[in-house]
Amino acid sequence: MKLLRYGPAGQEKPGLLDADGAIRDLSGVVPDIAGDALTQGGLAKLGAVDPASLPVVDGDPRLGPCVGSIGKFICIGLNFADHAAESGLTVPPEPVMFMKPTSAVVGPNDEVRIPRGSKKTDWEVELGVVIGKPAKYVTEAEALDYVAGYCVINDVSEREFQIERHGTWDKGKCCDTFGPTGPWLVTKDEIPDPQNLAMWLEVDGKRYQDGSSKTMVYGCAFLVSYLSQFMTLYPGDVISTGTPPGVGMGCKPPVFLKGGEVMSLGIEGLGTQTQKVGRDD
Repeated sequence: MKLLRYGPAGQEKPGLLDADGAIRDLSGVVPDIAGDALTQGGLAKLGAVDPASLPVVDGDPRLGPCVGSIGKFICIGLNFADHAAESGLTVPPEPVMFMKPTSAVVGPNDEVRIPRGSKKTDWEVELGVVIGKPAKYVTEAEALDYVAGYCVINDVSEREFQIERHGTWDKGKCCDTFGPTGPWLVTKDEIPDPQNLAMWLEVDGKRYQDGSSKTMVYGCAFLVSYLSQFMTLYPGDVISTGTPPGVGMGCKPPVFLKGGEVMSLGIEGLGTQTQKVGRDD
């Protein structure tokens, strides 16, 4: 299934994408694509519904983040060896973890806003893992049993804030609109191998990132297991698993967003995002 949320920001309704690419309204079945709807029982309930029995959503509505009421938005840094190299850094012996606040989360095609004072706003196409049941101290072998599905994430980053302003990475990752998520949550039955998905990102039609999840240092199962050793993961938590090479910081000379550009990105089987870039100053 391809689950989604549509409508004005803060008023999104649950939906699914049918085989013909039409949005079907799920409001009569579940209140949101969140929490219990993402558990094994919740997904089974949704899977039992005939899409043809659901109302068609007319027009071209805005798509919201594909997961509602996200509890934790956990990100992994330097998870592709070639991206670490272009950043002048080495792959750490354990995953680098940081968090985005949920105030950074926006829809897949919403505007990304460069924050006031920014000089080095950058892009990162990433594979998102959505948790489907509480996970605590789980093994790598069983970890994917705790996953509801996968989605596209743009881990927008302000490199000066992240690297040069001291402290943790979070201040360069936390800005409003820095977490476009969606267009849809694709349930894991449609993605048998999350470690073999093509990933790409373009700015104004120029392709900068062209990679694959197969080159991750730490795979999705390992990351779910690893994070569950430190915290309980709950349905609706999202893990953003790192980016392949081709970020602006790694270009020679570096290329950063100034405002006015259009970012387009996608992951095989998970859909695409398109964001115009604006500025707060």
